[in-house]
Amino acid sequence: MDFTFHPHLDVYGVAIALVIVYRYGIRMLAGRYAPAGRPPVTTRQRVMFYSGIVFLVISSTWPLHDIGEQRLYMFHMIEHMLITLVVPPLLLGGIPEWLMHAFVKPIIPLLKVITRPIFTLVFFNAWLAFIHVPSVVELMLTSDLFHFFAHAVLFISAILMWWPVMDPIPETKTLAPFGKMGYLFLQSLVPTIPASFMTLGETPLYEIYTTFPRLWGIDVMTDQIIAGLIMKIGGGLILWVAIAWVFFSWYDREQKLETGPVLVPGGK
Repeated sequence: MDFTFHPHLDVYGVAIALVIVYRYGIRMLAGRYAPAGRPPVTTRQRVMFYSGIVFLVISSTWPLHDIGEQRLYMFHMIEHMLITLVVPPLLLGGIPEWLMHAFVKPIIPLLKVITRPIFTLVFFNAWLAFIHVPSVVELMLTSDLFHFFAHAVLFISAILMWWPVMDPIPETKTLAPFGKMGYLFLQSLVPTIPASFMTLGETPLYEIYTTFPRLWGIDVMTDQIIAGLIMKIGGGLILWVAIAWVFFSWYDREQKLETGPVLVPGGK
């Protein structure tokens, strides 16, 4: 396979479209939908959104994507981790609530159904397991059309998986903080199943990778074991960081509510 640089126009197109829609929404819709007296978007939100775009491009283009699809499965796993556990929460956290509400207002009844935690958890993990079946992996690597479809569904399922945690709009809020932590804990357990097949297997799980030229002297079994460890430990670490974020955000809100307004002696 040719391993020289080539542009991934589909990914660039998606990234550019997302940026255009984001900037258009902030500039053209803020006067109608943004709360008065506050900036339509904060610096933190901008940083999160554009960081999500950067990670989307890095994960799905040359060289990381090409190494993962033509040389080392561990890079394929890194790509999947980025587009499922890093990019979605950054994008969701970077879109102001008023802007998200304006975009999804026509489909809010549908979102109330498909963002229920049990549905998002099952949908995401079922698709994740499906695309790790050896025959499916081979099809992804030999069919550009199926590869794009598989990654598009994976990305959409990841957006839905993170939705109950990020609460982009109040209409679809379903989980309290402890519920979110339990939800993320369950999510951290499920990927250990396919990861175990990779780390404990004694033969290559994905035969197609035995046909690829190896990089840096990494043999196919070492590559497979590292990929499994990335999925199990790396993915788990990201999810546990998210659990900690939910806990400390909740704790900070509770402390502010308990403290209440500071009374000044002699004041009214």
